[in-house]
Amino acid sequence: MSEFKPPLKRYRRDEDESNSDDDYVPYVPVRERKKQELYKLGRLAKLKEESGKKVKSSSDEFDEEEIEGQVWGRKSNISLLDQHTELKKLAEAKKESEMEKQLKEEEKILESVAEKKALMGVAELAKGIQYDDPIKTSWTPPRYILSMPDARHENLRHKLRILVEGDEIPPPLRHFREMKLNKGIMAGLAQKGIKKPTPIQIQGIPTVLSGRDMIGIAFTGSGKTLVFVLPLLMFCLEQEVKLPFKPNEGPYGLIICPSRELAKQTFDIINHYITYLERANYPRLRSCLAIGGIPVFESLDVIKRGVHIMVATPGRLMDMLDKKMINLDTCRYLCMDEADRMIDMGFEEDVRTIFSFFQGQRQTLLFSATMPKKIQNFARSALVKPITINVGRAGAASMNVIQEVEYVKQEAKVVYLLECLKKTTPPVLIFAEKKQDVDAIHEYLLLKGVEAVAIHGGKDQEERSKSVDAFRKGQKDVLVATDVASKGLDFEEIQHVINYDMPDDVENYVHRIGRTGRSGKTGIATTFINKANDESVLLDLKHLLIEARQKVPLFLAELESENEKYLQLGDERGCSYCGGLGHRITDCPKLEAIQTKQASNIGRRDYLATSAADY
Repeated sequence: MSEFKPPLKRYRRDEDESNSDDDYVPYVPVRERKKQELYKLGRLAKLKEESGKKVKSSSDEFDEEEIEGQVWGRKSNISLLDQHTELKKLAEAKKESEMEKQLKEEEKILESVAEKKALMGVAELAKGIQYDDPIKTSWTPPRYILSMPDARHENLRHKLRILVEGDEIPPPLRHFREMKLNKGIMAGLAQKGIKKPTPIQIQGIPTVLSGRDMIGIAFTGSGKTLVFVLPLLMFCLEQEVKLPFKPNEGPYGLIICPSRELAKQTFDIINHYITYLERANYPRLRSCLAIGGIPVFESLDVIKRGVHIMVATPGRLMDMLDKKMINLDTCRYLCMDEADRMIDMGFEEDVRTIFSFFQGQRQTLLFSATMPKKIQNFARSALVKPITINVGRAGAASMNVIQEVEYVKQEAKVVYLLECLKKTTPPVLIFAEKKQDVDAIHEYLLLKGVEAVAIHGGKDQEERSKSVDAFRKGQKDVLVATDVASKGLDFEEIQHVINYDMPDDVENYVHRIGRTGRSGKTGIATTFINKANDESVLLDLKHLLIEARQKVPLFLAELESENEKYLQLGDERGCSYCGGLGHRITDCPKLEAIQTKQASNIGRRDYLATSAADY
């Protein structure tokens, strides 16, 4: 067949053209016009392949709707296969344009929700104070480690699935002795049965000992607490040996936690290692706990003698700073545990205010199991040349937890709890969203003869502490709780976590089920869902189960969204705002809820309030 060449002139004329012989355009038959159309479509697809860009025909005659509306039949000189190829290329080009549109829309949303104000102290923002170099410390890795090639360090990180971002990253160390920890701390580790560091500790402890600011992300139960506790003890010991702390001096290190239970747990871990340091004939280090629900004078007694380490919740710490019970003049070490939860809970302004009490540069550490990109980018504004250490995906569920999802009607939940409790031996942890549900479940279990205790925000601190201690010591078999027990708490031997409700936020689900399957052990998590649950949360759950290679029940597998085709779009999987895998930021229920709340508060805000928690 001879090569088809299109006519140089258009076959149509505008109505206002003159009918002069010079402008005469010959009539082109229908078949020839179809050939021209196919030629143009072929040229269009070829140009797209060559340039990689969406190219549109300069002619207005062939828009996409017109092409789609054509009925493609057998053409005399073009095979059906060629026609199919052209149509397929057109469909792909259109799909590509939809993807581009989605990405542009997401960029606009991210830009609109991005924090314009850096997470820094008020005085630092006002004076434009900015620190360019990290804090220097006396610690260095062993010489034989420093002499090793970078390829060895990269191979080790790759093997342990440690993702690191930043400049001048310290080498990972596989053994505690390589970290130059003193004999008191080593004895404390041995007593706890900790023989070798976990991946987050292998890279995290050398980073903190080097004086670097850090964002640490690792799944629940991976040992994040030791990453910031052990270096802090080493720094405080060095300070006390060189120049002992005077009365009313300190703290040198400040650890902020979002919940009282987590603060108490961290405080107990610190005291464990302080005891073993003292047994090894090192100077006594002093630590204090500042949380709501316990008398202030208990903290003040320690502060008056000079305090090295302070563990606090934001509310009590703010109160003590405002009343000048404590100052941060000598504080050079700040750690925010479960940092993303604190910012989400509205403590962002409190944190910014706390920063303004520091008198000099500090080493800042942020830790969590779930930290979406939006929070990471915002948090970096408070850090100096930070190193981000990520073990696994931020927000991923622990692979040591067997996740079981069951459809249970609302009215049958309480009765079915007893069946679920038979799956494993005690202790068992039950989570519910509402305080009244916690009380109802607790009462029902007691009536059925189950040894159970309950905690939620409505109970006083003494009752909460007693319940947690009784459960931790094995005196009670079941703990029923709201999300106050889901962040960071470590209970030994928990084999089973039951979610009486599926939380509204999949991040809370990850934290809840992370109470089991800790320290390399295997656990089970059972979650009740029904038609009362929001579809977007169930989609997030479905994709979380797929990622963790868990069994997806049929009623979840059949759940589909029209936007699921966009889930793998760009660098970020799922939603870049909340970290959910089942939707994109354009459909984020969390963002929508926040925007609705902000809209409803317009005109009603109390501008005399001192913190975000007051609104």
